[in-house]
Amino acid sequence: MLRTVTVGLDGSRESRAAVEWAAREAKLRGLPLRIVHVWQPVPEPMAQAPLLGAETQAHWTERIPREAAAGVGLRHPGVEVTGEQLSGPAGDVLAEAANSAELLVLGSRGLSGIGGFMIGSVGLSAVAHTERPVVLVRALEGAADEHEPDPAGIPSAATPFRPVVLGLDTDHPDETLIGFAFEAARLRDTSLRVVHGWNPPPYHAYGRPADPARHEALSLSAAGALSEALRPWRHKFPDVGVVEVSRRGSAAVHVVDAARAASLVVVGRRIRRSPFGAHIGHVTHAVLHHSTAPVAVVPHD
Repeated sequence: MLRTVTVGLDGSRESRAAVEWAAREAKLRGLPLRIVHVWQPVPEPMAQAPLLGAETQAHWTERIPREAAAGVGLRHPGVEVTGEQLSGPAGDVLAEAANSAELLVLGSRGLSGIGGFMIGSVGLSAVAHTERPVVLVRALEGAADEHEPDPAGIPSAATPFRPVVLGLDTDHPDETLIGFAFEAARLRDTSLRVVHGWNPPPYHAYGRPADPARHEALSLSAAGALSEALRPWRHKFPDVGVVEVSRRGSAAVHVVDAARAASLVVVGRRIRRSPFGAHIGHVTHAVLHHSTAPVAVVPHD
């Protein structure tokens, strides 16, 4: 089955920015774009009320995705676009829609917390319960934000892409996560900046005087582990320039800092098949809340 770039639309600024980002991504990947509007049915007595008559329901169930698809087709020629209305609990419907997609794109308020589809449990459910990558796009994201400024310092979508940033745990360097990040950089013809945060074991941090030699040894060990994890991927993607960043301290802080100059941030989420809990790690959760660039959450075993 041909996969798509699927995007959720709810009419908010966040979801409209997500639709535009998804259209650009579909063009990069040479895939169709599927716009999904989720309609959660109301109880039957309310459905018969005058304000929720047949005409109003037809507007929500047909016009919104159809008109959105038509507009995207005009703004992004060459991208095959379809609009679709689906019914049911939004989080479940979006997670199910993602199963037939290359990736799912949703809106996010970004710096002040996750919004749009991330309000309440809807977005968290979609992120946590699909096994496909999910990209969160902030409300004011534009094409020029993902590119380097032009020679005059003016934002432009005609300049090269900013680097892709990958947050990587070298204790669990998953192939799905790393492969997604390298491919994203290749599609954008840009470099990949791989960020790893490390901290010394507790017995190094407490009860001992500062020892520069020990700190240097730990730093070299962490940098070596990062290089080793990336070695086969450098050979697989020889055209992608790689910058390795191994720093002491919080991985989330380092990734968020790198996001300021990124076109896309890629982080992982370990798949847990229990129906309970958010299933989003603390680093990924922090990056989702504070990244200034779109964030791709890639699930992996």
